[in-house]
This record gives sequence, C-alpha cells and structure tokens, in this order.
Amino acid sequence: MSDGQDRRNDTPLVEDRLGTRARIFGTERAVLAGIDAGPGQGISIEESMRELESLARTAGIPTLASVVQKRKRPAPGTFLGKGKVDELRRAVDELGADVVIFNDDLTPAQARNLEGALSHKVIDRTQLIMDIFAQRAASKEAKLQVELAQLRYLLPRLRGWGAAMTRTGGGIGTRGPGETQLELDRFKVKLRIHAIERRLKKAVSERSVRRQQRSRSDLPQIVLVGYTNSGKSTLLNCLCDADSVVGDKLFATLDTMVRRGEVSSGRWGLFIDTVGFIRRLPHDLVPAFAATLEAVRHADLVLHVIDRARSSWERDYRVVLGILEREVFREEDRRPTIVSVLNKIDTVVDVSTDDADGVPISAKEGTNVDRLLARVAEALFPDDRVVELLVPFSAIGTLHEQTTPERVDALEHTGEGIRVRARLSARELQELTAAGAAFSAFAASQDGRP
Repeated sequence: MSDGQDRRNDTPLVEDRLGTRARIFGTERAVLAGIDAGPGQGISIEESMRELESLARTAGIPTLASVVQKRKRPAPGTFLGKGKVDELRRAVDELGADVVIFNDDLTPAQARNLEGALSHKVIDRTQLIMDIFAQRAASKEAKLQVELAQLRYLLPRLRGWGAAMTRTGGGIGTRGPGETQLELDRFKVKLRIHAIERRLKKAVSERSVRRQQRSRSDLPQIVLVGYTNSGKSTLLNCLCDADSVVGDKLFATLDTMVRRGEVSSGRWGLFIDTVGFIRRLPHDLVPAFAATLEAVRHADLVLHVIDRARSSWERDYRVVLGILEREVFREEDRRPTIVSVLNKIDTVVDVSTDDADGVPISAKEGTNVDRLLARVAEALFPDDRVVELLVPFSAIGTLHEQTTPERVDALEHTGEGIRVRARLSARELQELTAAGAAFSAFAASQDGRP
C-alpha cells in the first residue's frame, strides 16, 4: 500500500477511545499532582513539580494548584491514595480546573480509574511532553517521529464503549462476527504506525546524505547539547550571528540548526544546535531526537551547555551525560571531546570565573565567549603552529588551497618567492613543504595572530 493510500484511508480516530485525554488545549487550566517518594528519587519533589509546571506552561496550560502525597510507591489502582484522590477532586471542582496532570507515568488502568474518580480529564507527564513536541515540531521528520511516539503510547490505552460499538458481520473478506470498533481502531493505528515507519526510513537516508555533504566541507562539526532551556540556542546565535528561536521555555528548539561560525582567526566550524534533554525522557520519544543523536555521534567536539543558574545544574549535567551514554553512543563508538559550558553566570553571584572543569560564560551578555572559543580552537586544532616560510611562486596555489587569508601575512617578496608568516596545522605544513615551501623560522609564539 502506498503512502498516498495510507493517507486517504487514515480517518481521524474518534478521540482515540480515551475521551479527550490524548491532547491538552490552550484554553484548559490544570491542577498538578505527584508523589513525594523521598530522597531516593534523586531530585526534590518541589523541584520536580516546578519542572512539571514549566512543561505545562510551555504547552500553554496555566497551573492553578499542586497536590502532592508522600508515599513510597504509587497505589496500584489510582496512583494516589483514596483520601488524596478525594482531596484532588475537591481542588479540581473548587478551582474550576479542566485537566489534572500527573508528574509520573500512569498505567492505562490508573488513568481510567482516576478519570472516573475525578470526572475530569487526566494526563501524565509523558503525554504532556509528547503534546509539547507535537505542538513545536517543525520539520516533516520531527512531526512524523512525534506522531509515531504518540501512536505507540496510545495503542495499549485504546478502549471501547462496550456493546454499543459492536459491529456484527460475516462473509468473505470480513473477520467474522463480533468485530468491535475498538479492534478496528487498533488495526487503523497499526496501519498508520507502519506507514510512518516507511516514511521515516526514507528520512534517515536523506539525513545521511546531508551529513555526508557536511563532512565533505572539511569544516569541523561542533555540536551543542544540554538540558532543555540551558541556553544552547542563545549561544548559537552569539557564536554564529544566527537566528535560532530563543525562549524562556522548555523545548524551544525541536529541530537541529546548523550554522557556520569562526572559531579563531581564519578557522571556521559548523555549529549544530540540538534538542534539549530532560529527566525521564519518554523512551518512545527518543527516535524524535534522531537528528540530534546522529549529530552528537559524528561530532568533532561537543559543547555541553549547562544552566548554572539552576539549583539542580549538577544533576542536570549528569542527566545529559547519562542520556548520551545510553541513547547516543554505542560501545564501539569513538567519544568526541566534551567541553562543559557553564552558562548564565550573569544571574549567579557565586560562580567562579576560573573553572578548570568548564568555561563560565553568559551567552546572553557575551561574557567569556572569547575564552570558550579559545578552548574550542585548542580542542579542534591542537597542532596549529605559527611558522615563517619561503613559498616559491610555484607553490602559491597550494598556499591558497591550504589556508585562509586571515591566517597568512606576507612579509617580503623575493626573487625566489614570498616569505610569509602563517598559522598552519601539521597537515597543511606537510602539504606546503611537499610543494616546495621551506622553513624560514618558527615564530616564537603559538598563540598570537599571524
């Protein structure tokens, strides 16, 4: 069956047999709910609930209140205990909320029971994140990846409405009596999943072609990664005079952006902005990060941008490294050098300006960006040397091929050629000497501009 046939036969699901729980809308108002399982969860419940509120705000949903219960593990049937469910229902009714958003994933049974007990729509953290991705995905591939994640999450949660939906039938070409609308919906979802998977295979090959084109440019690839809202897009704009979308919200960027920027005098690179990571990233959404994951895997250098103003910045740092190790790198992969970038120091009073483990900067103010670029240049071009050469006229073409004007100063024209001072890598120096250039002298400094 062709993709065109898939689209023609793909009629909308009837609210996916979940009432209206599959989506949230900007006109809705929310009450948040969660469980405080104690210090073992790795992050305070206050911080976790603030992050959930930020996610809701990113989705366009204002938060009216939060309800938290202290318990070691969720109740099997309703996630919260009976008394806390009653308290939650009263809060929802008194505040006039439209939806309850849970800070953890709910089983299909828990979601169904809670919706019945609260008489309001219930969604969990994974559904919220998927909805944000659905709202913000811009490229065709990202939209397909998000839809695929939503459908896979939806499939085990489909439910019918009993005998009223039963379709009896029979005869040749049918599945026989007793087929229900629910079974048809499940079949329809599976067809759509297969259609999307076929389209994404094509997108993977197209992305591979684009990556090969970037590789042929000979420019090193510098990939920006980090926790969501850490300032990656602001840094890209600062480094490359780019126009990446910047916003004080989670997942402001969902598609990779590639821009050319100058690393040091005459040295350029491709800076690649990527999707931000988050704690408990829904596993089905990991493929939506495909472009990000591939960019990191093939990077020459990774800039790990950290929001130093967040009280949880050290835990955010470990979350990102954990995701990179679990989802990005295979055991046999080469690991690129990772430089930590401690961003937003303009809003922090106690941050050191001389951190051996990272480069403290303010991408917004441009503070210490020159130091960051120096670290990038040191990592990417470690064998650069400033040399003086006598370049014969026959090798002038090779000089132009191997260098840029910013890295070469003509010192003197002689009858044999041109004496120059240039910043060169070991490979460039080898190419020039093979073409006939001869050493005049090494420059004393390896750091000054030629």
